[in-house]
Amino acid sequence: MGTLSENIKSSRWIQGKTVLWLFIITNLVYVFMLSVTIPKVMGFAGGMKLMDMLPTGYDFQYVNTLLVTLGEEGRAVYLYRQIPADMIYPGLFGISYCILLLFFLKKLNKLNSPLIYLSVLPLMGGLFDYFENIGIIFMLRSFPDLSGNLVSMTNVFTIIKSLTTTVYFIVLLVILVVWIFQFFRKNKNPTQNTSRNIE
Repeated sequence: MGTLSENIKSSRWIQGKTVLWLFIITNLVYVFMLSVTIPKVMGFAGGMKLMDMLPTGYDFQYVNTLLVTLGEEGRAVYLYRQIPADMIYPGLFGISYCILLLFFLKKLNKLNSPLIYLSVLPLMGGLFDYFENIGIIFMLRSFPDLSGNLVSMTNVFTIIKSLTTTVYFIVLLVILVVWIFQFFRKNKNPTQNTSRNIE
């Protein structure tokens, strides 16, 4: 773990400016999906949520009803507008949120602890988001010949994606609270070392 943490400490990827820019780019893509591509698809969905937006999963009947409700035009918008944007986002999410966690662990001098392995969570979330997207692509392209096994498998990917990202954000929140607490405690007491500036 020592060598791993030393390599991470010296990496340019967890410099403050790199972390900030990746975070901004990732969330710009996310905002674009939330404000442009997802509403376009949902305009055909009759109030039903898209599969990407169901963290607790879905079944064959729900997916079949959704794809019928979307109609040919709605399915095309889903496949050719929303999915391309969602093939960019998972990679950005995995990388930016991984290094964001590493950045705060570095600030807390915890890169030598087992906490470093928690940075894998957003990478897993991004990976299973890709698996989910691939499943959705096959569903959209094969409809109305919808496979029950494909729906079940994609549902598993959706649930795993949701679980890993939820656990990650809980971990990140806890680490942020600890960092903020230490930051104010150090600045309150002038006899202690001051917190470092963002590199």
